[in-house]
Amino acid sequence: MVSDALATPGRRLRAWLDMHLVDHGCVRALYSNFHDLGGGMYRSSQPSPAQIERYHRRHGVRSIINLRGVHDYGSYFFEEEACARLGVTLHSVKLYSRTPPSVEEILRMDALFSSIAYPALLHCKSGADRAGLAAVLYRVLRLGHPVAEARRELDWRYGHSRHARTGVLDCFFDSYLTANARTPIAFLDWVRTVYDEDALKAEFRAGRWHNMLIDRILARE
Repeated sequence: MVSDALATPGRRLRAWLDMHLVDHGCVRALYSNFHDLGGGMYRSSQPSPAQIERYHRRHGVRSIINLRGVHDYGSYFFEEEACARLGVTLHSVKLYSRTPPSVEEILRMDALFSSIAYPALLHCKSGADRAGLAAVLYRVLRLGHPVAEARRELDWRYGHSRHARTGVLDCFFDSYLTANARTPIAFLDWVRTVYDEDALKAEFRAGRWHNMLIDRILARE
């Protein structure tokens, strides 16, 4: 079923312009931030319909996890349409890059990684922060990688900055590593029984100039 946002040629044109100009799809057409996580999972920035078709054809992608949730940019409506046309299952869940992940969000991602069809792709807008968070969680929860190793998915190579407000994601994993060094505890057990989201939020401080770069100049979500 075609979304109302794409129901007429005029609406399709507006959605296409919105995808490329307002939502910065013109930048992602040049650099998709696409990387292989192993185990049949990939990460990227918001894919265009052409990129979704290419990932489906080249990598056999059967599921896409959209970490932006359902939103009103043209990107979402074209992604929804492309997935329906190709038989790719679209899972839209919303993660956040400026606040610590909640226990519920982590458990939801764990359940999603266990239930989706692979190969799969996870993405946010730029493929840097929320995609980085989900990539770390995927490697820890699905592949069983140590947190200290998996957290490399949150790195400047992907466009992530630990010095801006997005650095709260690094602090989340730092908190686990500190607790685990004192008293060894499995990651999910720590999340369920020890992790204090409010305390981490109150403790974290970001750099002003890094915030300006990430939020104003690069226009990250």
